[in-house]
Amino acid sequence: MLSNLAARLSAFFQKTAPDPFTLAVLLTLVSAGASLVFMLTRDDPQPPIALLDAWRGDGGLWRFLAFSMQMCLILVTGHALAASRPVARLIRAVGDLPASGRSGAALVGFVAALTGLLNWGLGLIVGALLAREVGRSLQRRGIAHHYPLLAAAGYMGLLVWHAGFSGSAPLSVTTPEGARKVLPQSALESLGSDTIPLSQTLLSPMNITLAVGMLLLIPFVLALLDSPSERIGAREWIDEADAQEAAPRETIRSIPEWLEHTPLLAWVLAMGLFGAFVRYGQVAGLDRLGLNEVNTIMLALGLLCHGSLASYARAAEEAARGCAGIITQFPLYAGIMAMLDASGLIDWFAAALARGGESLAPILTYISAAVVNLFVPSGGGQWGIQGPIALQAALDAGIAPGKMVMAVAYGDQLTNMLQPFWALPLLAITRVRARDIIAYTTVVMVVAGLWYALVLAIL
Repeated sequence: MLSNLAARLSAFFQKTAPDPFTLAVLLTLVSAGASLVFMLTRDDPQPPIALLDAWRGDGGLWRFLAFSMQMCLILVTGHALAASRPVARLIRAVGDLPASGRSGAALVGFVAALTGLLNWGLGLIVGALLAREVGRSLQRRGIAHHYPLLAAAGYMGLLVWHAGFSGSAPLSVTTPEGARKVLPQSALESLGSDTIPLSQTLLSPMNITLAVGMLLLIPFVLALLDSPSERIGAREWIDEADAQEAAPRETIRSIPEWLEHTPLLAWVLAMGLFGAFVRYGQVAGLDRLGLNEVNTIMLALGLLCHGSLASYARAAEEAARGCAGIITQFPLYAGIMAMLDASGLIDWFAAALARGGESLAPILTYISAAVVNLFVPSGGGQWGIQGPIALQAALDAGIAPGKMVMAVAYGDQLTNMLQPFWALPLLAITRVRARDIIAYTTVVMVVAGLWYALVLAIL
């Protein structure tokens, strides 16, 4: 029943939803129109000019430049680490562990979710590679399995990532500098001199309970979805000939080539980055860990595992292809936020949300974030639009700001299971199509959605 519903939803969105960049443009036009009408009702002087000035300035279109770079690095450093030789060898070894299609789906889902909590780029690529390796291993051993289910399991990191250590919403408000990159002046003034440490978001009892619950729920649900009547082996999509052989070692003929391939420079830089991370912890405390620090440690780990600057550069270049959506869409999201702020719509939305009170406002924020993510498939971009509203509502209703931050985060990550935008690297690696996995990801999404709502309501 749920699988049929998922298939129908998938078909509906494939027929009706434009691509994410087109949606960003449409949202810009809708936001401009709504802001203009709202300003006219308040008799603001020269509303079209004021709105245009807010949209075009440094506080508008170009406000997210630093934030965009941080999000690109989250993707690139995670992808590059997953592509290193040590991680690839570990993935191949783990891929031989499952003894059945059911245990294979459960294992892939668990590993994808666990690594997704560490870094969403890492979880996405590790999940995809492990799904492929488990499929190959089961196929080689003649064990029946459903390969599209394995691929769906590899996408589970995007169902939990915002509750982990690359979550753009919680990590962007741990320091005043990070908050200024994303939030408008009105939200910063309401927040005051305080920021929101990780102890109130990622390391809160609420978020830890949610994350642990998801690590148990995801493999359990995926195992139940493995149906003996629907077995499609990996051979339908991949075979042993598709295995990527390790690149042969290059012959070093000059000093520049030696510098590019020696482990010395990569490891020296990695040690420097590790030292910078430790020093930050001593000075600011790990409770104030931000996006820069997450990228620092991921870059260090990647350099250490690749063992040469040339190898890391190749992996980073491949990963950077996935940044196109971030680069082109984030300026539009920043412009939307600027118009909503300049028109006063942020305050109006926040006041309406705050009327839900301490018990209802987080749930309403969570539900609205889940809907918005279908049209703004970027945690960072969505936080830029919805974050100011959620924080203002929290302050107005007397709710802990950290809880509202996580309400936005949970809603954002939930409907990633319906939104295939971030699944593109996984689809390329596993060679399945979005419609092959959407039924399974939707079923897991329904279970996860109930768990998220329960945790928000109780804790």
